Amino acid sequence: MERISWNQYFIAQSYLLKSRSTCERLAVGAVIVRDKRMIAGGYNGSVSGGVHCVDDGCYVIDGHCVRTIHAEMNALLQCAKFGVATEQAEIYVSHFPCLHCTKAIIQAGIKAVYYSEDYRNHPYAIELLTQAGVEIHKVDRDEKLIDPQKMEKEQLVAQLIHKLEQGGHNPEELGELKQKAGDLFKVNHNQRS
Repeated sequence: MERISWNQYFIAQSYLLKSRSTCERLAVGAVIVRDKRMIAGGYNGSVSGGVHCVDDGCYVIDGHCVRTIHAEMNALLQCAKFGVATEQAEIYVSHFPCLHCTKAIIQAGIKAVYYSEDYRNHPYAIELLTQAGVEIHKVDRDEKLIDPQKMEKEQLVAQLIHKLEQGGHNPEELGELKQKAGDLFKVNHNQRS
């Protein structure tokens, strides 16, 4: 059995945390790590006890949901709340941090940012991280390590869709199924048929 790397392990944790997000626009998860130990985690959502976007919709002003606290901030605030030092720690985030979170990460003494998905990577955020000597690493999430049967699941779905195509089913419905399968597995099933 192949052991998952530390980077894959902690990125996977950020994705697990993002599954708790209450934001309808983009789910994000973050985990702060020191000495290969998770010291805090966060996801984007409303303030404790507040109304959640999934319940009442996003509260958008100037293109941003002001109801949501970002995952990175929630993780940093968790450290502050419980007196856990972040100096020389690392943060693993499902998506590249926004400019405001970048500044908080730098101020908290985080030494490295690991992220999986590009998301509005602000040039000034990159500049600030570089100036502060914070390492930036993009980690490609390897689903096969997290879900060893992923490939078999993808193949089964592709085979089922192919069978439906051969059966003369409604092309519009098949197109919707292909899109859903593609979104689920992030693959293009037209290439597999």
